[in-house]
Amino acid sequence: MTFRARHQRTPLTAGRLAGIVVLLSAVLTIFVVIGLSFGSVGVPLSHVFGALTGSDAVPAPERTIVVGLRLPRVLLAMIVGAGLSVAGLVFQALLRNPLAEPYILGISSGGTVGALVALSLSLGASVITTPVASFVGSAAVMLLVYLLAHRRGQLDTYTLLLSGVMIGAFFNAAVLLIIAVSNQEMRNAFLWLMGNLSNARMESIAIVGPALLATSIFLLLNAKAYNLIATGEESAMQLGINVPSLKRFSYLAGSLITGLAVSVSGVVGFVGLIIPHVCRMLFGPDHRVLLPASLLVGASFMILADLLARVVLSPAEIPVGAVTAAIGAPLFVYLLKRS
Repeated sequence: MTFRARHQRTPLTAGRLAGIVVLLSAVLTIFVVIGLSFGSVGVPLSHVFGALTGSDAVPAPERTIVVGLRLPRVLLAMIVGAGLSVAGLVFQALLRNPLAEPYILGISSGGTVGALVALSLSLGASVITTPVASFVGSAAVMLLVYLLAHRRGQLDTYTLLLSGVMIGAFFNAAVLLIIAVSNQEMRNAFLWLMGNLSNARMESIAIVGPALLATSIFLLLNAKAYNLIATGEESAMQLGINVPSLKRFSYLAGSLITGLAVSVSGVVGFVGLIIPHVCRMLFGPDHRVLLPASLLVGASFMILADLLARVVLSPAEIPVGAVTAAIGAPLFVYLLKRS
């Protein structure tokens, strides 16, 4: 009996769902505390809690490290990891292809071009302009890929994946061109292109966080419909699901999530690919469990990846995108061989 088969025989109850959410929330809380405590400078746990509660007993330098530097970074890692994981899972469900995710579909590259255009035109000073430009780029790529793969009224998932890879390569070349012809400050954007959370600001989180959370909730509310689509679009339509409309809105929501994530963290690959697979192995194929699980596990994973980026070569720092790739690539090969 396969791992998935065992889960399929376990009925989903409100108690089981609540238990999984509570467990993963507890794990996420532990990772948040670890992320706030560890780094190039260690901060005792008692001082971490004191800094968060405003205690005067905590020295000012440690309060600055915890609240001013690490807290925005941990919060940003949470929302980026959660959003990319949810977007990747939804793309996999809609396309019924386990390789679908924002990075492979080229959506991340489109968001990168949009953000860099805003920066190169000196429009990136606003915490609103860059996310909007990044979303426009992501949505444009998703629309282009969708149109290329839509033939005779049907969506060819394999053509969509190939189109995404090709368009993503084209936009990556556009990114290099933009940087090559820009000033020295733009050339420093190479670090951002590899994924970087060091510039986390509460102002950006206040803009991106609510929008990303609201979009993720929209996707969570359609979990049952994704279950039906995963079994076949015709059967889903027979059961009353407006599949074309749901797919359009879901693609748009996934593009929005990707654009928002790229605008504040740069290109972070493999999160939307690996986390859904891990959750599927742990909890089975039911999207009513997979969506909240992917959200929470993705948030924990990004906190861990960012912590490793900060401490592996401390006091120097490596891009978080390099960490997710180093973890994600071999893990994906292992999962692929195991399945």
